[in-house]
Amino acid sequence: MSDAELVLRSTRVITPEGTRAATVTVSAGTITAVLPYDTAVPAAARLEDLGDHVLLPGLVDTHVHVNDPGRTEWEGFWTATRAAAAGGITTLIDMPLNSLPPTTTVGHLRTKQAVARDKAHIDVGFWGGALPDNVKDLRPLHDAGVFGFKAFLSPSGVEEFPHLDQDQLARSLAEIAGFDGLLIVHAEDPHHLAAAPQHGGPRYADFLASRPRDAEDTAIAALIGQARRLDARVHVLHLSSGDALPLIRAARAEGVRVTVETCPHYLTLTAEEVPDGASEFKCCPPIREAANQDLLWAALADGTIDCVVTDHSPSTADLKTADFATAWGGISGLQLSLSAVWTQARRRGHTLEDVVRWMSTRTAALAGLDARKGAIAPGRDADFAVLAPDETFTVDPAGLQHRNRVTAYAGRTLYGVVKSTWLRGERIVADGAFTEPKGTLLTRPR
Repeated sequence: MSDAELVLRSTRVITPEGTRAATVTVSAGTITAVLPYDTAVPAAARLEDLGDHVLLPGLVDTHVHVNDPGRTEWEGFWTATRAAAAGGITTLIDMPLNSLPPTTTVGHLRTKQAVARDKAHIDVGFWGGALPDNVKDLRPLHDAGVFGFKAFLSPSGVEEFPHLDQDQLARSLAEIAGFDGLLIVHAEDPHHLAAAPQHGGPRYADFLASRPRDAEDTAIAALIGQARRLDARVHVLHLSSGDALPLIRAARAEGVRVTVETCPHYLTLTAEEVPDGASEFKCCPPIREAANQDLLWAALADGTIDCVVTDHSPSTADLKTADFATAWGGISGLQLSLSAVWTQARRRGHTLEDVVRWMSTRTAALAGLDARKGAIAPGRDADFAVLAPDETFTVDPAGLQHRNRVTAYAGRTLYGVVKSTWLRGERIVADGAFTEPKGTLLTRPR
């Protein structure tokens, strides 16, 4: 304790052992101890007394489309990481597509890193991409430090990132399994999507019918089959179909190495409440019915779904047309994810400890960052969010840090106000005031 530079004290600190009153000491950006609440503070240390506000580990969001460079008008590292910091997120992993170039070669990775380096308000890492023609690039990308590889099993929505058919998936997955890498997959089957009714227009019911659950279920079953055959590690992205959960439970019981995420919008929004023409609610796979949402919450509770991430996928406002068939599919959620999930979680009887497990501890583990991130414990980075969990706010798009302030949460009253966010012992945002960027670029731990 004598070498502590910073001491944070709260009556509610979320630690791996539970929530308790505690004093947390920090030196050189690292947590050095979690001590009893009334521990004396060294004269040389700076004390931050947080009162009854909750001190929780900074969130780790492993699914973010920053779109920089190339489509920076959609988002960008400066705005994305500010929005993340405002929402209590201290680490994000950037998806390989919607930027130009996509992160599918080492050269493209270096381009992305150069753009991000001076703009990151929080720590940033990168996924690589698996395309039909870049199997030769996967190991070099792995060696260069990407956290794993993203693939689509149906069209991605951008021509520079084509999807894999089953033979191409097998080749890519075999290569990745050879170095025990991780493949993360947008799992919708293109044949089921093609067979679904495609009416277009403003009716949400028509859009929902165009992305049926069986498209997800079939793709996930095929992915599990490939992972079983190759003993490969795979991760199902943005699960929306509750019907796929028995497949996942059975695969895990067999020892298949499959993990699963879902997103705040699937847990907090329902198809029944989406107005016609309101394409700010459009994403793929889609927001489904309330009964399906109940299945996702139950799967979070029993551990079938591992984690919750934003799949932040913004665009310029003009691309969010009233026609669901042509509107850009993506939900902007970085700044609001913690509050949105906490609002619904508390209503369903879950605790903030649960939310931390889903949005920080397990996401850090998914990325292999759990030696540094995801918990308030000695040796971890001093990344924190300070939350007033019982305070509410009404979402005003004008108050968002996203470059394009289109949001499906406009006008909603949410619980959980982020009072401040800390990165390696430095307060990077408090009450809406930001420091200059202090984030670092992360690579996969070796």
